[in-house]
Amino acid sequence: MRTHFCGLVTEAELDSEVTLCGWVNRRRDHGGVIFIDLRDHEGLVQVVFDPDRPEIFRTAEQVRSEYVLRVTGKVRRRPEGTANPELRTGAIEVLGTELEVLNASRTPPFPLDDDDVGEETRLRYRYVDLRRPVMQERLRLRARVTRSLRRFLDEEGFLDIETPMLTKATPEGARDYLVPSRTHPGNFFALPQSPQLFKQLLMIGGLDRYYQITRCFRDEDLRADRQPEFTQLDIEMAFVDESDVMALNERLIRAMFRDVLGVELPDPFPRMSYAEAMARFGSDKPDLRIPLEFTDLTDLMREVDFKVFSGPANDPEGRIAALRLPGGGSLSRKEIDDYTQFVGRYGARGLAYIKVNSLAEGASGLQSPILKFLPEPVTKAILERTGAADGDLIFFGADKANVVNESLGALRVRLGHDRGLVEAGWRPLWVVDFPMFEWDPKETRFFALHHPFTAPAVADPEALRADPRSALSRAYDMVLNGTEVGGGSIRIHRPDMQRAAFELLGIGEAEAAEKFGFLLDALTQGAPPHGGIAFGLDRLVMLLAGAASIRDVMAFPKTQSAACPLTEAPATVSEAQVRELGLRIRKLDQ
Repeated sequence: MRTHFCGLVTEAELDSEVTLCGWVNRRRDHGGVIFIDLRDHEGLVQVVFDPDRPEIFRTAEQVRSEYVLRVTGKVRRRPEGTANPELRTGAIEVLGTELEVLNASRTPPFPLDDDDVGEETRLRYRYVDLRRPVMQERLRLRARVTRSLRRFLDEEGFLDIETPMLTKATPEGARDYLVPSRTHPGNFFALPQSPQLFKQLLMIGGLDRYYQITRCFRDEDLRADRQPEFTQLDIEMAFVDESDVMALNERLIRAMFRDVLGVELPDPFPRMSYAEAMARFGSDKPDLRIPLEFTDLTDLMREVDFKVFSGPANDPEGRIAALRLPGGGSLSRKEIDDYTQFVGRYGARGLAYIKVNSLAEGASGLQSPILKFLPEPVTKAILERTGAADGDLIFFGADKANVVNESLGALRVRLGHDRGLVEAGWRPLWVVDFPMFEWDPKETRFFALHHPFTAPAVADPEALRADPRSALSRAYDMVLNGTEVGGGSIRIHRPDMQRAAFELLGIGEAEAAEKFGFLLDALTQGAPPHGGIAFGLDRLVMLLAGAASIRDVMAFPKTQSAACPLTEAPATVSEAQVRELGLRIRKLDQ
Protein backbone atom coordinates (compact mmCIF):
# COMPACT_ATOMS: atom_id res chain seq x y z
CA MET A 1 0.00 0.00 0.00
CA ARG A 2 2.98 2.36 0.43
CA THR A 3 6.39 2.96 -1.06
CA HIS A 4 7.96 4.74 1.91
CA PHE A 5 7.51 5.28 5.63
CA CYS A 6 6.52 8.84 6.55
CA GLY A 7 9.48 9.53 8.79
CA LEU A 8 12.03 8.26 6.28
CA VAL A 9 11.27 10.55 3.32
CA THR A 10 14.28 12.84 2.88
CA GLU A 11 16.04 14.97 0.27
CA ALA A 12 17.18 11.73 -1.37
CA GLU A 13 13.61 11.39 -2.69
CA LEU A 14 13.39 14.94 -4.17
CA ASP A 15 11.27 15.11 -7.34
CA SER A 16 10.16 11.47 -6.98
CA GLU A 17 6.66 10.18 -6.36
CA VAL A 18 5.94 8.47 -3.05
CA THR A 19 2.93 6.75 -1.54
CA LEU A 20 2.54 7.07 2.22
CA CYS A 21 0.14 5.66 4.82
CA GLY A 22 -0.43 6.91 8.32
CA TRP A 23 -2.44 8.91 10.82
CA VAL A 24 -3.23 12.62 10.74
CA ASN A 25 -1.05 14.09 13.45
CA ARG A 26 -2.20 17.64 12.71
CA ARG A 27 -4.18 19.48 10.02
CA ARG A 28 -3.73 23.18 9.24
CA ASP A 29 -5.69 25.32 6.77
CA HIS A 30 -3.64 28.34 5.65
CA GLY A 31 -5.91 30.40 3.44
CA GLY A 32 -6.59 27.97 0.65
CA VAL A 33 -3.63 25.66 1.23
CA ILE A 34 -4.04 22.66 3.56
CA PHE A 35 -1.10 21.17 5.43
CA ILE A 36 -1.36 17.72 6.98
CA ASP A 37 1.36 16.24 9.17
CA LEU A 38 1.11 12.53 8.39
CA ARG A 39 2.55 10.19 11.03
CA ASP A 40 3.56 6.54 11.15
CA HIS A 41 5.90 4.58 13.40
CA GLU A 42 8.98 6.11 11.76
CA GLY A 43 7.96 9.74 12.28
CA LEU A 44 5.99 12.33 10.38
CA VAL A 45 6.13 14.24 7.11
CA GLN A 46 4.35 17.37 5.92
CA VAL A 47 1.88 16.88 3.06
CA VAL A 48 0.51 19.88 1.15
CA PHE A 49 -2.81 20.02 -0.70
CA ASP A 50 -3.63 23.01 -2.90
CA PRO A 51 -6.98 23.95 -4.49
CA ASP A 52 -5.75 23.14 -8.03
CA ARG A 53 -7.17 19.65 -7.50
CA PRO A 54 -10.67 20.47 -6.17
CA GLU A 55 -11.83 16.89 -5.47
CA ILE A 56 -8.72 15.99 -3.46
CA PHE A 57 -8.80 19.37 -1.74
CA ARG A 58 -12.41 18.84 -0.60
CA THR A 59 -11.42 15.49 0.91
CA ALA A 60 -8.47 17.09 2.68
CA GLU A 61 -10.82 19.67 4.16
CA GLN A 62 -12.86 16.88 5.79
CA VAL A 63 -10.07 14.96 7.51
CA ARG A 64 -9.43 15.39 11.22
CA SER A 65 -6.91 14.25 13.82
CA GLU A 66 -6.14 10.51 13.79
CA TYR A 67 -7.89 9.85 10.46
CA VAL A 68 -6.04 7.08 8.61
CA LEU A 69 -4.89 8.20 5.15
CA ARG A 70 -3.16 6.93 2.07
CA VAL A 71 -1.42 9.73 0.19
CA THR A 72 0.45 9.81 -3.10
CA GLY A 73 2.45 12.86 -4.05
CA LYS A 74 5.66 14.41 -5.29
CA VAL A 75 8.54 15.17 -2.95
CA ARG A 76 9.76 18.76 -3.13
CA ARG A 77 11.99 21.03 -1.11
CA ARG A 78 10.24 23.21 1.45
CA PRO A 79 10.12 26.94 0.61
CA GLU A 80 13.07 28.94 1.91
CA GLY A 81 12.72 29.79 5.60
CA THR A 82 10.17 27.06 6.37
CA ALA A 83 12.49 24.08 6.92
CA ASN A 84 12.27 22.37 10.31
CA PRO A 85 15.71 21.18 11.46
CA GLU A 86 14.10 19.29 14.38
CA LEU A 87 12.56 16.75 11.99
CA ARG A 88 14.33 14.14 9.89
CA THR A 89 11.88 15.11 7.12
CA GLY A 90 12.12 18.83 7.88
CA ALA A 91 13.83 19.85 4.63
CA ILE A 92 11.09 18.47 2.35
CA GLU A 93 7.34 18.23 1.94
CA VAL A 94 5.05 16.11 -0.22
CA LEU A 95 2.68 17.79 -2.70
CA GLY A 96 -0.38 15.55 -2.53
CA THR A 97 -1.79 14.35 -5.86
CA GLU A 98 -3.96 11.50 -4.54
CA LEU A 99 -5.74 11.15 -1.21
CA GLU A 100 -7.69 8.20 0.17
CA VAL A 101 -9.33 8.10 3.60
CA LEU A 102 -8.74 4.54 4.76
CA ASN A 103 -10.65 5.09 7.99
CA ALA A 104 -12.18 7.97 9.90
CA SER A 105 -11.61 8.50 13.60
CA ARG A 106 -13.67 9.89 16.41
CA THR A 107 -12.12 12.72 18.39
CA PRO A 108 -9.25 11.12 20.33
CA PRO A 109 -9.91 10.61 24.07
CA PHE A 110 -6.87 12.78 24.80
CA PRO A 111 -4.39 14.86 22.78
CA LEU A 112 -1.34 12.81 21.87
CA ASP A 113 0.96 15.69 22.80
CA ASP A 114 -0.49 16.03 26.33
CA ASP A 115 1.89 14.54 28.92
CA ASP A 116 -0.47 15.13 31.84
CA VAL A 117 -3.17 12.61 30.91
CA GLY A 118 -4.08 10.31 33.82
CA GLU A 119 -2.71 6.78 33.68
CA GLU A 120 -6.15 5.18 33.99
CA THR A 121 -7.26 6.99 30.81
CA ARG A 122 -4.04 6.12 29.01
CA LEU A 123 -4.46 2.43 29.85
CA ARG A 124 -8.18 2.45 28.98
CA TYR A 125 -7.27 3.71 25.49
CA ARG A 126 -3.85 2.08 25.31
CA TYR A 127 -4.04 1.67 21.53
CA VAL A 128 -4.19 5.47 21.25
CA ASP A 129 -1.53 5.98 23.93
CA LEU A 130 0.81 3.67 21.99
CA ARG A 131 0.75 6.10 19.06
CA ARG A 132 2.59 8.71 21.13
CA PRO A 133 6.25 9.03 20.07
CA VAL A 134 7.49 8.49 23.63
CA MET A 135 5.68 5.16 23.90
CA GLN A 136 6.83 4.07 20.45
CA GLU A 137 10.43 4.88 21.34
CA ARG A 138 10.21 2.97 24.63
CA LEU A 139 8.93 -0.16 22.90
CA ARG A 140 11.59 0.20 20.21
CA LEU A 141 14.17 0.43 22.99
CA ARG A 142 12.74 -2.71 24.55
CA ALA A 143 13.06 -4.53 21.22
CA ARG A 144 16.68 -3.38 20.86
CA VAL A 145 17.45 -4.60 24.37
CA THR A 146 15.99 -8.08 23.81
CA ARG A 147 17.69 -8.34 20.42
CA SER A 148 21.07 -7.51 21.96
CA LEU A 149 20.61 -9.96 24.84
CA ARG A 150 19.57 -12.78 22.51
CA ARG A 151 22.46 -12.14 20.13
CA PHE A 152 25.03 -12.26 22.95
CA LEU A 153 23.66 -15.45 24.50
CA ASP A 154 23.28 -17.18 21.12
CA GLU A 155 26.91 -16.39 20.34
CA GLU A 156 27.96 -17.78 23.73
CA GLY A 157 26.37 -21.14 22.93
CA PHE A 158 23.19 -20.81 24.99
CA LEU A 159 20.01 -22.57 23.86
CA ASP A 160 16.66 -20.76 23.88
CA ILE A 161 14.34 -23.35 25.48
CA GLU A 162 10.71 -22.88 26.52
CA THR A 163 9.46 -24.19 29.85
CA PRO A 164 5.83 -24.93 30.85
CA MET A 165 3.27 -22.24 31.64
CA LEU A 166 0.99 -24.70 33.42
CA THR A 167 2.87 -26.15 36.37
CA LYS A 168 2.58 -26.98 40.07
CA ALA A 169 1.91 -24.61 42.97
CA THR A 170 4.88 -24.00 45.29
CA PRO A 171 4.76 -23.20 49.01
CA GLU A 172 7.43 -20.48 48.92
CA GLY A 173 7.51 -16.97 47.48
CA ALA A 174 4.49 -14.91 46.39
CA ARG A 175 0.97 -16.24 45.93
CA ASP A 176 0.44 -18.33 42.83
CA TYR A 177 -2.10 -17.65 40.11
CA LEU A 178 -4.11 -20.88 40.02
CA VAL A 179 -5.75 -22.48 36.98
CA PRO A 180 -8.47 -25.09 37.67
CA SER A 181 -8.20 -28.30 35.66
CA ARG A 182 -11.30 -29.51 33.82
CA THR A 183 -9.85 -32.95 33.14
CA HIS A 184 -8.68 -33.44 36.73
CA PRO A 185 -11.58 -32.10 38.82
CA GLY A 186 -10.57 -30.51 42.10
CA ASN A 187 -6.95 -30.09 40.98
CA PHE A 188 -5.17 -26.95 39.89
CA PHE A 189 -2.26 -25.86 37.76
CA ALA A 190 -0.27 -22.81 38.81
CA LEU A 191 1.16 -20.21 36.46
CA PRO A 192 4.95 -20.08 36.98
CA GLN A 193 6.44 -17.49 39.31
CA SER A 194 9.68 -18.30 37.51
CA PRO A 195 11.07 -21.23 35.49
CA GLN A 196 13.42 -22.02 38.41
CA LEU A 197 12.88 -25.77 38.81
CA PHE A 198 12.58 -26.49 35.10
CA LYS A 199 15.84 -24.75 34.27
CA GLN A 200 17.55 -26.79 36.98
CA LEU A 201 16.09 -29.94 35.40
CA LEU A 202 17.50 -28.81 32.05
CA MET A 203 20.96 -28.72 33.62
CA ILE A 204 20.44 -32.22 35.01
CA GLY A 205 19.32 -33.17 31.51
CA GLY A 206 22.72 -32.17 30.12
CA LEU A 207 21.65 -29.04 28.19
CA ASP A 208 24.48 -27.09 29.91
CA ARG A 209 23.60 -23.53 28.77
CA TYR A 210 19.98 -22.37 28.72
CA TYR A 211 18.20 -19.05 28.40
CA GLN A 212 14.65 -17.89 27.90
CA ILE A 213 12.83 -14.57 27.72
CA THR A 214 9.67 -15.64 29.48
CA ARG A 215 6.50 -14.46 31.17
CA CYS A 216 6.23 -14.95 34.96
CA PHE A 217 3.20 -14.52 37.21
CA ARG A 218 2.98 -13.48 40.87
CA ASP A 219 -0.18 -12.63 42.76
CA GLU A 220 1.40 -10.05 45.06
CA ASP A 221 0.90 -6.48 46.20
CA LEU A 222 1.98 -4.17 43.42
CA ARG A 223 4.37 -1.21 43.24
CA ALA A 224 5.74 0.93 40.44
CA ASP A 225 8.29 -1.76 39.52
CA ARG A 226 5.98 -4.79 39.88
CA GLN A 227 3.23 -6.35 37.79
CA PRO A 228 1.13 -9.51 38.16
CA GLU A 229 2.67 -10.70 34.89
CA PHE A 230 6.16 -9.61 33.95
CA THR A 231 9.01 -10.62 31.67
CA GLN A 232 12.22 -12.22 32.81
CA LEU A 233 15.48 -13.07 31.07
CA ASP A 234 16.23 -16.45 32.61
CA ILE A 235 19.72 -17.98 32.41
CA GLU A 236 21.23 -21.21 33.76
CA MET A 237 24.66 -22.80 33.34
CA ALA A 238 26.16 -26.15 34.36
CA PHE A 239 29.64 -26.81 35.80
CA VAL A 240 30.09 -23.24 37.02
CA ASP A 241 30.78 -21.35 40.22
CA GLU A 242 29.82 -17.80 41.22
CA SER A 243 32.71 -16.16 39.40
CA ASP A 244 31.80 -17.89 36.12
CA VAL A 245 28.16 -16.79 36.23
CA MET A 246 28.94 -13.24 37.33
CA ALA A 247 31.71 -12.75 34.75
CA LEU A 248 29.53 -13.89 31.86
CA ASN A 249 26.57 -11.76 32.92
CA GLU A 250 28.77 -8.70 33.38
CA ARG A 251 29.85 -9.13 29.78
CA LEU A 252 26.21 -9.58 28.76
CA ILE A 253 25.09 -6.32 30.37
CA ARG A 254 28.16 -4.40 29.20
CA ALA A 255 27.54 -5.57 25.62
CA MET A 256 23.86 -4.60 25.81
CA PHE A 257 24.64 -1.10 27.13
CA ARG A 258 27.22 -0.68 24.38
CA ASP A 259 24.79 -1.86 21.67
CA VAL A 260 21.72 0.01 22.84
CA LEU A 261 23.01 3.21 24.48
CA GLY A 262 26.61 3.45 23.27
CA VAL A 263 27.67 3.49 26.95
CA GLU A 264 30.68 1.70 28.41
CA LEU A 265 30.11 0.27 31.87
CA PRO A 266 33.01 -0.39 34.27
CA ASP A 267 35.01 -3.59 33.94
CA PRO A 268 34.77 -5.31 36.33
CA PHE A 269 31.64 -4.33 38.26
CA PRO A 270 32.43 -3.56 41.91
CA ARG A 271 31.35 -6.12 44.52
CA MET A 272 30.00 -5.52 48.00
CA SER A 273 28.88 -7.93 50.67
CA TYR A 274 25.31 -7.84 51.93
CA ALA A 275 26.60 -6.97 55.42
CA GLU A 276 28.60 -4.00 54.13
CA ALA A 277 25.68 -2.73 52.01
CA MET A 278 23.33 -2.82 55.00
CA ALA A 279 25.90 -1.20 57.30
CA ARG A 280 26.73 1.66 54.91
CA PHE A 281 23.43 2.21 53.11
CA GLY A 282 20.70 0.29 54.95
CA SER A 283 19.81 -1.44 51.68
CA ASP A 284 20.86 -4.51 49.74
CA LYS A 285 20.40 -2.51 46.53
CA PRO A 286 22.24 0.75 47.26
CA ASP A 287 22.26 3.60 44.76
CA LEU A 288 25.97 4.40 44.58
CA ARG A 289 25.27 7.66 42.74
CA ILE A 290 24.19 9.20 46.07
CA PRO A 291 27.27 10.15 48.19
CA LEU A 292 25.56 9.72 51.57
CA GLU A 293 26.38 6.90 53.99
CA PHE A 294 25.35 5.70 57.42
CA THR A 295 27.61 6.03 60.45
CA ASP A 296 26.99 3.42 63.13
CA LEU A 297 26.62 4.87 66.63
CA THR A 298 25.26 1.88 68.52
CA ASP A 299 28.31 1.50 70.76
CA LEU A 300 28.30 5.20 71.72
CA MET A 301 24.72 5.10 73.00
CA ARG A 302 24.73 2.12 75.34
CA GLU A 303 25.42 4.17 78.49
CA VAL A 304 23.34 7.29 77.80
CA ASP A 305 20.26 7.98 79.93
CA PHE A 306 18.10 8.74 76.87
CA LYS A 307 16.02 5.54 76.42
CA VAL A 308 15.20 6.41 72.82
CA PHE A 309 18.88 5.69 72.14
CA SER A 310 19.96 3.39 74.98
CA GLY A 311 17.06 0.98 74.39
CA PRO A 312 17.99 0.05 70.79
CA ALA A 313 21.71 0.29 71.65
CA ASN A 314 21.36 -2.49 74.22
CA ASP A 315 18.96 -4.58 72.15
CA PRO A 316 20.76 -7.38 70.23
CA GLU A 317 18.38 -6.69 67.33
CA GLY A 318 18.63 -2.89 67.65
CA ARG A 319 20.68 -0.33 65.78
CA ILE A 320 21.52 3.35 66.00
CA ALA A 321 22.82 5.01 62.85
CA ALA A 322 23.47 8.58 61.73
CA LEU A 323 23.10 10.07 58.27
CA ARG A 324 25.07 13.28 57.69
CA LEU A 325 23.65 15.67 55.12
CA PRO A 326 26.31 18.17 53.96
CA GLY A 327 24.81 21.66 53.89
CA GLY A 328 21.64 20.34 55.48
CA GLY A 329 21.65 23.03 58.15
CA SER A 330 19.67 25.19 55.73
CA LEU A 331 16.64 22.88 56.02
CA SER A 332 13.63 24.54 57.62
CA ARG A 333 11.70 23.04 60.50
CA LYS A 334 8.83 22.30 58.12
CA GLU A 335 11.16 20.40 55.79
CA ILE A 336 12.48 18.38 58.73
CA ASP A 337 8.90 17.66 59.84
CA ASP A 338 8.09 16.47 56.30
CA TYR A 339 11.06 14.08 56.39
CA THR A 340 9.94 12.87 59.82
CA GLN A 341 6.54 12.06 58.36
CA PHE A 342 8.24 10.35 55.42
CA VAL A 343 10.31 7.95 57.54
CA GLY A 344 7.17 7.17 59.53
CA ARG A 345 5.89 5.26 56.48
CA TYR A 346 8.74 2.81 57.05
CA GLY A 347 8.01 2.23 60.73
CA ALA A 348 10.25 4.91 62.27
CA ARG A 349 8.72 6.51 65.35
CA GLY A 350 10.58 9.78 64.90
CA LEU A 351 13.58 11.47 63.32
CA ALA A 352 16.09 13.02 65.70
CA TYR A 353 18.61 15.50 64.30
CA ILE A 354 21.47 17.86 65.13
CA LYS A 355 22.16 21.02 63.16
CA VAL A 356 25.85 21.91 63.13
CA ASN A 357 25.96 25.71 63.00
CA SER A 358 29.52 26.23 64.27
CA LEU A 359 31.91 23.57 65.51
CA ALA A 360 34.21 26.23 66.94
CA GLU A 361 31.52 27.31 69.41
CA GLY A 362 31.18 23.82 70.91
CA ALA A 363 27.76 22.86 72.31
CA SER A 364 26.40 26.38 71.78
CA GLY A 365 27.10 26.00 68.06
CA LEU A 366 24.77 23.02 67.81
CA GLN A 367 20.99 23.08 67.49
CA SER A 368 18.85 20.07 68.43
CA PRO A 369 16.03 19.00 70.77
CA ILE A 370 18.09 15.94 71.84
CA LEU A 371 21.33 17.65 72.92
CA LYS A 372 20.16 17.93 76.55
CA PHE A 373 19.94 14.12 76.72
CA LEU A 374 23.47 13.49 75.40
CA PRO A 375 26.64 13.82 77.48
CA GLU A 376 29.15 16.20 75.93
CA PRO A 377 31.74 13.44 75.25
CA VAL A 378 29.09 11.45 73.33
CA THR A 379 28.11 14.50 71.29
CA LYS A 380 31.78 15.18 70.51
CA ALA A 381 32.30 11.54 69.45
CA ILE A 382 29.23 11.73 67.15
CA LEU A 383 30.60 14.83 65.42
CA GLU A 384 34.02 13.27 64.98
CA ARG A 385 32.74 9.91 63.78
CA THR A 386 30.33 11.42 61.24
CA GLY A 387 32.92 13.93 59.98
CA ALA A 388 30.49 16.80 60.56
CA ALA A 389 31.35 20.28 59.32
CA ASP A 390 29.75 23.68 59.77
CA GLY A 391 26.39 23.86 58.02
CA ASP A 392 25.73 20.11 58.14
CA LEU A 393 22.68 18.32 59.48
CA ILE A 394 22.89 14.90 61.14
CA PHE A 395 19.80 12.67 61.14
CA PHE A 396 19.49 9.72 63.53
CA GLY A 397 17.71 6.39 63.31
CA ALA A 398 17.23 4.37 66.51
CA ASP A 399 15.06 1.24 66.56
CA LYS A 400 15.16 -2.39 65.51
CA ALA A 401 17.89 -2.75 62.90
CA ASN A 402 15.44 -3.56 60.11
CA VAL A 403 13.38 -0.41 60.86
CA VAL A 404 16.48 1.81 60.98
CA ASN A 405 17.83 0.33 57.76
CA GLU A 406 14.57 0.66 55.86
CA SER A 407 13.58 4.13 57.08
CA LEU A 408 17.01 5.78 57.04
CA GLY A 409 17.83 4.02 53.75
CA ALA A 410 14.70 5.48 52.16
CA LEU A 411 15.55 8.90 53.62
CA ARG A 412 19.04 8.67 52.11
CA VAL A 413 17.57 8.20 48.63
CA ARG A 414 14.94 10.91 49.15
CA LEU A 415 17.55 13.42 50.33
CA GLY A 416 19.80 12.54 47.42
CA HIS A 417 17.08 13.43 44.93
CA ASP A 418 15.66 16.40 46.83
CA ARG A 419 19.07 18.00 47.33
CA GLY A 420 20.41 17.36 43.83
CA LEU A 421 23.12 15.00 45.04
CA VAL A 422 22.51 12.19 42.54
CA GLU A 423 25.54 11.87 40.30
CA ALA A 424 25.10 11.35 36.57
CA GLY A 425 25.83 8.06 34.85
CA TRP A 426 25.45 4.36 35.59
CA ARG A 427 26.72 2.66 38.74
CA PRO A 428 26.41 -1.13 38.56
CA LEU A 429 27.20 -3.29 41.57
CA TRP A 430 27.24 -6.94 42.60
CA VAL A 431 25.90 -7.59 46.09
CA VAL A 432 27.16 -10.94 47.41
CA ASP A 433 27.40 -13.03 50.58
CA PHE A 434 23.71 -12.87 51.45
CA PRO A 435 22.38 -14.65 54.53
CA MET A 436 20.98 -18.05 53.66
CA PHE A 437 17.88 -17.55 55.82
CA GLU A 438 15.93 -14.80 57.54
CA TRP A 439 14.08 -15.41 60.80
CA ASP A 440 10.43 -14.39 61.12
CA PRO A 441 9.70 -13.88 64.85
CA LYS A 442 5.93 -13.76 64.26
CA GLU A 443 5.85 -17.15 62.57
CA THR A 444 8.87 -18.41 64.55
CA ARG A 445 10.47 -19.97 61.50
CA PHE A 446 13.13 -19.39 58.88
CA PHE A 447 12.43 -18.18 55.37
CA ALA A 448 14.81 -18.40 52.42
CA LEU A 449 16.21 -14.95 51.68
CA HIS A 450 16.27 -15.83 47.98
CA HIS A 451 14.62 -19.23 47.36
CA PRO A 452 14.93 -22.70 48.90
CA PHE A 453 17.13 -24.02 46.06
CA THR A 454 20.00 -21.59 46.71
CA ALA A 455 23.21 -23.32 47.76
CA PRO A 456 24.76 -22.43 51.12
CA ALA A 457 28.39 -21.40 51.39
CA VAL A 458 29.06 -24.48 53.56
CA ALA A 459 29.42 -27.81 51.78
CA ASP A 460 28.23 -30.02 54.65
CA PRO A 461 24.48 -30.36 55.49
CA GLU A 462 25.34 -30.87 59.17
CA ALA A 463 27.26 -27.59 59.26
CA LEU A 464 24.19 -25.86 57.83
CA ARG A 465 21.92 -27.42 60.44
CA ALA A 466 24.34 -26.51 63.23
CA ASP A 467 24.21 -22.74 62.66
CA PRO A 468 21.50 -21.67 60.21
CA ARG A 469 21.28 -18.10 61.58
CA SER A 470 24.82 -17.23 60.47
CA ALA A 471 24.86 -19.32 57.29
CA LEU A 472 25.68 -17.43 54.10
CA SER A 473 24.40 -18.36 50.66
CA ARG A 474 26.09 -18.50 47.28
CA ALA A 475 23.72 -15.86 45.93
CA TYR A 476 24.47 -12.67 44.02
CA ASP A 477 22.32 -9.71 42.94
CA MET A 478 23.12 -7.24 40.19
CA VAL A 479 22.13 -3.72 41.23
CA LEU A 480 22.01 -0.73 38.89
CA ASN A 481 21.48 2.80 40.19
CA GLY A 482 19.65 1.56 43.25
CA THR A 483 17.45 -0.99 41.49
CA GLU A 484 17.93 -4.74 41.60
CA VAL A 485 17.89 -5.75 37.93
CA GLY A 486 19.02 -9.35 38.33
CA GLY A 487 19.39 -11.98 40.98
CA GLY A 488 20.77 -15.47 40.99
CA SER A 489 22.77 -18.10 42.81
CA ILE A 490 24.62 -21.35 42.62
CA ARG A 491 21.96 -24.03 43.19
CA ILE A 492 21.88 -26.97 45.54
CA HIS A 493 22.78 -30.00 43.41
CA ARG A 494 22.93 -32.69 46.12
CA PRO A 495 19.77 -34.28 47.55
CA ASP A 496 21.10 -34.41 51.14
CA MET A 497 21.77 -30.66 51.14
CA GLN A 498 18.38 -29.92 49.55
CA ARG A 499 16.63 -31.97 52.26
CA ALA A 500 18.57 -30.08 54.96
CA ALA A 501 17.49 -26.74 53.47
CA PHE A 502 13.86 -27.88 53.31
CA GLU A 503 14.04 -29.09 56.91
CA LEU A 504 15.32 -25.73 58.18
CA LEU A 505 12.54 -23.98 56.25
CA GLY A 506 9.93 -26.09 58.00
CA ILE A 507 9.20 -28.22 54.94
CA GLY A 508 8.91 -31.75 56.25
CA GLU A 509 9.67 -34.93 54.34
CA ALA A 510 6.05 -35.53 53.37
CA GLU A 511 5.54 -31.97 52.09
CA ALA A 512 8.91 -32.02 50.31
CA ALA A 513 7.98 -35.27 48.57
CA GLU A 514 4.55 -33.90 47.58
CA LYS A 515 5.74 -30.49 46.37
CA PHE A 516 9.27 -31.22 45.14
CA GLY A 517 9.52 -34.99 44.81
CA PHE A 518 10.41 -34.72 41.12
CA LEU A 519 13.31 -32.38 41.92
CA LEU A 520 14.64 -34.55 44.77
CA ASP A 521 14.48 -37.60 42.49
CA ALA A 522 16.30 -35.69 39.73
CA LEU A 523 19.08 -34.67 42.12
CA THR A 524 19.82 -38.37 42.71
CA GLN A 525 20.42 -38.93 38.99
CA GLY A 526 23.81 -37.28 38.61
CA ALA A 527 22.95 -33.58 38.93
CA PRO A 528 25.94 -31.39 37.97
CA PRO A 529 26.95 -28.26 39.88
CA HIS A 530 24.96 -25.46 38.29
CA GLY A 531 23.84 -21.88 38.77
CA GLY A 532 22.25 -18.99 36.99
CA ILE A 533 20.51 -15.66 37.18
CA ALA A 534 17.25 -13.99 36.18
CA PHE A 535 16.99 -10.39 35.00
CA GLY A 536 13.80 -8.38 35.31
CA LEU A 537 13.54 -7.24 31.69
CA ASP A 538 10.82 -4.68 32.42
CA ARG A 539 12.87 -3.06 35.20
CA LEU A 540 15.98 -3.02 33.04
CA VAL A 541 14.20 -1.30 30.15
CA MET A 542 12.52 1.12 32.59
CA LEU A 543 15.95 2.25 33.79
CA LEU A 544 17.36 2.59 30.28
CA ALA A 545 14.31 4.56 29.14
CA GLY A 546 14.33 6.85 32.18
CA ALA A 547 10.69 5.91 32.82
CA ALA A 548 9.05 6.15 36.23
CA SER A 549 7.27 2.78 36.13
CA ILE A 550 7.59 -0.55 34.37
CA ARG A 551 4.05 0.07 33.09
CA ASP A 552 5.56 2.71 30.81
CA VAL A 553 7.72 0.15 29.00
CA MET A 554 5.09 -2.59 28.63
CA ALA A 555 2.64 -2.61 25.75
CA PHE A 556 -0.40 -3.71 27.76
CA PRO A 557 0.27 -3.53 31.51
CA LYS A 558 -2.11 -3.93 34.42
CA THR A 559 -2.93 -1.19 36.93
CA GLN A 560 -1.68 -1.20 40.52
CA SER A 561 -4.84 -3.12 41.44
CA ALA A 562 -3.89 -5.87 38.93
CA ALA A 563 -6.70 -4.93 36.53
CA CYS A 564 -6.75 -4.13 32.81
CA PRO A 565 -8.87 -1.03 32.04
CA LEU A 566 -8.63 -1.80 28.31
CA THR A 567 -10.20 -5.27 28.34
CA GLU A 568 -11.88 -4.90 31.76
CA ALA A 569 -10.11 -8.02 33.01
CA PRO A 570 -10.47 -9.79 35.36
CA ALA A 571 -14.11 -10.45 34.57
CA THR A 572 -16.86 -12.89 35.43
CA VAL A 573 -17.41 -16.01 33.33
CA SER A 574 -20.57 -17.91 32.53
CA GLU A 575 -22.10 -20.28 35.07
CA ALA A 576 -21.68 -23.10 32.55
CA GLN A 577 -17.91 -22.55 32.42
CA VAL A 578 -17.71 -22.56 36.20
CA ARG A 579 -19.77 -25.77 36.48
CA GLU A 580 -17.63 -27.48 33.84
CA LEU A 581 -14.61 -26.92 36.10
CA GLY A 582 -16.40 -28.42 39.08
CA LEU A 583 -16.37 -25.07 40.88
CA ARG A 584 -18.97 -22.92 42.57
CA ILE A 585 -18.70 -19.17 43.12
CA ARG A 586 -19.19 -18.15 46.71
CA LYS A 587 -19.56 -14.53 47.74
CA LEU A 588 -16.84 -13.46 50.17
CA ASP A 589 -17.85 -11.78 53.42
CA GLN A 590 -17.35 -8.04 53.14
